[in-house]
Amino acid sequence: MSQQGPILVISHAPQRSLVGLLDEAKLFPLIETDWAEAARAVNQVEPSAVLVAMSQSGDADLTPLAARIAARKLYTPLIAVEPAGPLAPNAIPFIQGRGSLDRLLPRLRAALRVRALHATVLRRLADEATAARLPQEDPLCEATVLLMGRGGSYPALSVALGERMSIAGALGMEAAGKQLNSRGIDGIVLSEGFTSRVVDAFLTVLSEDARFRNLPVILTTGELAPRYKLPNLEILIGEPGQIAINAAPLIRQHALEARLSRTLRAIDAGGRIDPQTGLLTPAAFDREFATAVRQTLAAGGGLSAARLAFEGAHARAQLDGARIISHMMRQMDFGTMRPDQSVVVVFAETDLRAAHTIARRLSSVIRQTSHGAGHARFEPVLSVATLQPSDTASSLLARLDRGPRRAVS
Repeated sequence: MSQQGPILVISHAPQRSLVGLLDEAKLFPLIETDWAEAARAVNQVEPSAVLVAMSQSGDADLTPLAARIAARKLYTPLIAVEPAGPLAPNAIPFIQGRGSLDRLLPRLRAALRVRALHATVLRRLADEATAARLPQEDPLCEATVLLMGRGGSYPALSVALGERMSIAGALGMEAAGKQLNSRGIDGIVLSEGFTSRVVDAFLTVLSEDARFRNLPVILTTGELAPRYKLPNLEILIGEPGQIAINAAPLIRQHALEARLSRTLRAIDAGGRIDPQTGLLTPAAFDREFATAVRQTLAAGGGLSAARLAFEGAHARAQLDGARIISHMMRQMDFGTMRPDQSVVVVFAETDLRAAHTIARRLSSVIRQTSHGAGHARFEPVLSVATLQPSDTASSLLARLDRGPRRAVS
């Protein structure tokens, strides 16, 4: 893999095993430096990734360096090898533990793929005058983590993680599977309450499914060795607050990757897709909806629409709801987030009863997400309408807006 820049290794002492591993994997050019020269090296060599050996270093060494790296325009992965305490927001932890140092290679390659994706998006945005700009807020603000467990640490982890990102909870493996298949997840945290055999089976399934293989997976107990083909699997043991702090960089990186993928799809669609939600832009939706109504009236068939309003919900909850809908929609359906932050979804070849069923399914998944430190959940307010022979696109939307509204139960 071309890095478009050297890999920088920073330490207080020579790291023969680490450097040898990278050299054998042909991850070069490779530059070693000590902490005294670290800041200058980052500025001069413009590294594609930075690895820091933390065994003899503390947070005071890492924090200013991490801030300098985070300020770079192009994403530069920062991996902290063997950290002893809480990390900087962009410092991805790597703890060898009972595993092999070789696990560092797939983690580094996964991070470099995110960097390459970022470079592609920046290049494409420079060529697209009409494309939306990349959001500037912290990707962690867009992240949703799946918290699994039934043990005593679950509530404390829920609070610690909820202060930083949205949470989808699962008390069992079946519920976790449904969550993974119905929404975009940026990381998994497994707390206590599962046997080693159950966790082993779950991790094996994840490693065999290409959709989930690169997900950050955080184990909070040391019962299993990290031997799975999951490049972002990490074992973090400690207080819930520290676990949340050190899990956040991996989750943030995945959320950044998801943001970049949405932006790239929006560019490929000629600006018709909103990169924040994955739904059509309002203008593109209006054109698509008018065409769908006209064709359905001419050829016959069913066409229904649902409006999901997030009344009283904060902006993050509204955005989460829109993304869940985008993730779950059938390929033949389309939707948009309107200026009032409600989402309208159009169901092709669908009668009123079936549209109600689909809309309730979407709403049930949205209701299971907690947002922010208060873990607030919200009830989408739903109205559904179906196309009548006398309808136009405008009249159907108007009926949808003034239709009976109720929180979905």
